[in-house]
Amino acid sequence: MDGRGGSNEAPIAPKSSSLTASHRTMMNEESITNLFDREAIRDCLHRYCRGIDRADEAALRSCYWPDARDNHGSYSGSAAGFIQHALNVFKTKPRNIHQLANIIIEFLGATEAAVESYFTALQRGPDATGEIKQVLLCGRYCDLFQKREGEWRIVERTVVYDWVEKQRPPKSSEAERFGPRQPIGAPHPNDPVYELSKRRVAAKNHPKDLIGSGEE
Repeated sequence: MDGRGGSNEAPIAPKSSSLTASHRTMMNEESITNLFDREAIRDCLHRYCRGIDRADEAALRSCYWPDARDNHGSYSGSAAGFIQHALNVFKTKPRNIHQLANIIIEFLGATEAAVESYFTALQRGPDATGEIKQVLLCGRYCDLFQKREGEWRIVERTVVYDWVEKQRPPKSSEAERFGPRQPIGAPHPNDPVYELSKRRVAAKNHPKDLIGSGEE
């Protein structure tokens, strides 16, 4: 005490504002990286849906690392083997529709993530005997993702089935069912979505052909 009711102890110095700012910057960078990583994982999952529905080999291969494994219903083995199996089936133009929801991403570290995503799939096409079958499938993709050289892909997948419902396929032809509702979906490269990619490449290589020469 200094005799005046006060304390002789020196006041505690405030924390350095520069350290606080540095800490905030580090936290912001981590948050931004986390958001980018989450979006990259979601994009990979959505790209898989396009790949499987359009029988797009490049899209499918871009979702898995070369050493990836896939436990997928009756198939269990390398992801490369599953991709070839899927292409053999879906290039024959059956109807195949995959949709995702409830994507939960849990990071196991800076370069690994456990990801659960719910799927609904409607599949229609010929079986081994040539008879047309249709089935509604619901379940979850339980994936281990790894980040390598800045890119997230699946290294291990297990498909968990929660609902299987065999359905009676429509007897009428697609021409009768779709009528004027054109165009309809098709395997790669004939689906209309790939025209968007062609236009993007054309715009990049020949911008004046699409937007004009700029002359009055």
